[in-house]
Amino acid sequence: MILPCVLALSLVADQAYDALRERRLDAAIQLFLRAIEEAPQNPALRKDLAYAYLKTGQTEAARDQFAAARRLDPGDFHAALEYAFLCYETGEKAEARRVFDDVRQRAVGGARATAEAAFQNIDRALAEGIERWRRAAEREPGNFSAHRELAELSELRGDLATAARHYEIAWRLKPAQRSLMLALGRVWAQSGRAADAMAILLAASRGAEPRVAEAARELLPERYPYVYEFREAIQWDPGNVPLHRELAYLLLAMGQKEAAELEFATVVEAAPDDLLAAAQLGFLRLERGDRAAAMPLLERVLQGNDAELADRVRFMLKMPRAMREASEAPRTKVSVEAKTFAEKSFERGYLVDALKYFHIAHEKDPVDFDVLLKLGWTHNLLRNDAAAASWFNLARRSPDPTLAAEAARAWRALTSGSQGLRLSVWMFPIYSTRWRDTFAYGQIKAEWKMPGLPLLPYLSVRFIGDHRGLTDASMPQLLSESAFVLGGGMRTPAWKGLTAWFEAGSAAGYRTGKFLPDYRGGLSYSRRLGKTLFHSVAYDAVFLSRFGNDAWLYAQNRTGIRAGPRVEIFWNSNLSVDVRGQSWANFAEAGPGAGFRLPSHAVLTISALRGAYIKPQHGLRRANYFDLRAGLWYAFSY
Repeated sequence: MILPCVLALSLVADQAYDALRERRLDAAIQLFLRAIEEAPQNPALRKDLAYAYLKTGQTEAARDQFAAARRLDPGDFHAALEYAFLCYETGEKAEARRVFDDVRQRAVGGARATAEAAFQNIDRALAEGIERWRRAAEREPGNFSAHRELAELSELRGDLATAARHYEIAWRLKPAQRSLMLALGRVWAQSGRAADAMAILLAASRGAEPRVAEAARELLPERYPYVYEFREAIQWDPGNVPLHRELAYLLLAMGQKEAAELEFATVVEAAPDDLLAAAQLGFLRLERGDRAAAMPLLERVLQGNDAELADRVRFMLKMPRAMREASEAPRTKVSVEAKTFAEKSFERGYLVDALKYFHIAHEKDPVDFDVLLKLGWTHNLLRNDAAAASWFNLARRSPDPTLAAEAARAWRALTSGSQGLRLSVWMFPIYSTRWRDTFAYGQIKAEWKMPGLPLLPYLSVRFIGDHRGLTDASMPQLLSESAFVLGGGMRTPAWKGLTAWFEAGSAAGYRTGKFLPDYRGGLSYSRRLGKTLFHSVAYDAVFLSRFGNDAWLYAQNRTGIRAGPRVEIFWNSNLSVDVRGQSWANFAEAGPGAGFRLPSHAVLTISALRGAYIKPQHGLRRANYFDLRAGLWYAFSY
């Protein structure tokens, strides 16, 4: 049932090629992008989009599409050569050399000869430069330029060990050249020295050069750094005041006041004009009863030029606020401006811009818990869940109970999969016109994640029941199990949509009042392809002991289109078969349906299905049937 998706994709691709032939390049590019969104694994579309980009002068965009085509089809040496030449043209000489080297070793014929010539042209010049600067560094070990040039050329040639060694020497010779920290961290990351790379890049990201700091942040993990990583960064760059300052506020937010006081003391000693750090250090000393050590710091703030901060000190000391003219009102803080820009960007959906401004606001006021919370939500919407969890973890320590509660809920939701205990609930009531009955399915499950154990043990209560109980036929049959099933079991973590599980327990029939042993298990697989046009599958292979040790395979397929943010229209194709060949368990059905996303993550589905039994019925029921089926799915976890 993937034919509708294929036809729609073909239509969009044909429109793209028509626009390309008519030299409507901008339209062709947009159509190619739409086609790729529906078929991201198609290398031909990416190559043709790359050529369209080249015709409009967008060299870097073309390079990226050739890179994607090469990843999808490693044997396409023509795409690889195009990518390598564009890498060289856009300044990525190391990547160009690496790709040319790969093609010359794997390709044959003209592609191999072209790659060999290009590789030698790049490599020969690099080798000559390395030898020249190596001799210069040996003659004069303190020659900064020699070490820097040798490091850069070695990195381009792929000799990461030599590059790292000489980047570090050059940086030691001129510590103010913070771009060398960026280069050193990049090379260490590529050569497997992850901890050292994290430390040096973290130090560079909190430095005084904005361009270097921004580039370093792009190389850092998306999560917020840990305390020990700040300490390792300080070992590499002990004079980095912003690094000490941020660590101090992090420790303060985590409730580690003694450690925070030591860091604030370092900041105040290195930067006496940092009145905010002086005030915070004074407050900490005042809180632990050391008024003699606190007052000189607080007096410095009172005599400073930050009237707003001075008022905060007066409030803490229970002194009256100073009277001042309107012209003396504190100027708008950078943090307030950044926060305002961030909130506007967030509301309009410009999440990358919002993230940048929230980070600026956090740097200027690290204890603004509202900013911490919004950093968490922004990372969450950008699908950076590890980083989001770090920010939520900090925000849940807010003195504002409402803000802290919101942050705590978000933190638990993101970390529930890695915590020891996870409680999940799902319910699925469904009405069927075929049976003229309402069915209900549900489960409450408590699951544990144990360190070192590859399986996840759980306790479960299932409900399977219906309203009528029996059919109206001359030989009445049960319409459902009509039971609560209490059990315990284990499952594997999901791997590419596949999960295996098994449980043992007892089924309590609420109509019969009997308890029967119940053993069940199986495999479950689900996958969804596409966004606007989509195809989803849900396959279950299940063994049930109470049905004569029978096993079922139930396959559900949906192919359709998103008609809006909360509406989907699709075609159902379902199949059910069992091992024992029971007539009622073997059928196929198909028909149209629609899904509606409701508030609180509920989903309403309505389907009109035409079905047929695929085993002889012996007069018990008609071979074909029609069913109008409506169900409401709801689930949550804690």
